[in-house]
Amino acid sequence: MTLIGRTRARGVETLSLDSPGNRNALSAALVGDLTDALADCAKDTGVRAVVLTHTGNTFSAGADLRDPPHPDALVGLLRAIVELPRPVVARVTGHVRAGGLGLLAACDIAAAAHSATFAFTEVRIGVAPAVISLPLLPRTDPRALARYYLTGERFDAPEAARIGLLTAAGDDVDAVLEPVLDGLRRSAPEALAETKRLLTARVLESFDRDAADLTALSARLFSAPQAREGMTAFLERRDASWVV
Repeated sequence: MTLIGRTRARGVETLSLDSPGNRNALSAALVGDLTDALADCAKDTGVRAVVLTHTGNTFSAGADLRDPPHPDALVGLLRAIVELPRPVVARVTGHVRAGGLGLLAACDIAAAAHSATFAFTEVRIGVAPAVISLPLLPRTDPRALARYYLTGERFDAPEAARIGLLTAAGDDVDAVLEPVLDGLRRSAPEALAETKRLLTARVLESFDRDAADLTALSARLFSAPQAREGMTAFLERRDASWVV
């Protein structure tokens, strides 16, 4: 059973994260299913663009703490989005946390409803936003990232757009995306692919340069005693031992 819903309309393939029971957390299974779906889209000449969206009221809660993906698998997924020879558009109507923000940053265009909220919660469970920094650092305001990485604060959709995490936000996300998808449908496929390569060159440089180090950092932090305490506290819905 796949955790990714798939529909198509006029050349636009919609991939929906469909694991609402755990708030679309990035489990090993979901990461694998999404990577496979993107590979199918890369091979299908009938796909002009991909929309990445979700079921339920959460786009993604970040890594599944009970079944986390291997860091290499997450790197592979993020790179698959960046390298896909079709534009990938994120459509968000719910909340996004931690690793889910890496998916948004990997997409070429991202839009959200004003009701959506965002937070880099890694520091609150004793880890760091390591792997997801590969697409985030080249595309997002560095001063804003310093604040939100270090504090784990929640912020809203207009702020996410201001700092470059989103392309746009609005009351009706589909109204926001209507001219975007119309423009993609009117664009020549090879021109889209080459233009995307121009736009993603700096992001791919970060993958080539830093992926191995950030993967190792993620693995080390997730296996440390501090992370075990942080994740246990999160699952038990209590403050971690370091909270003062």
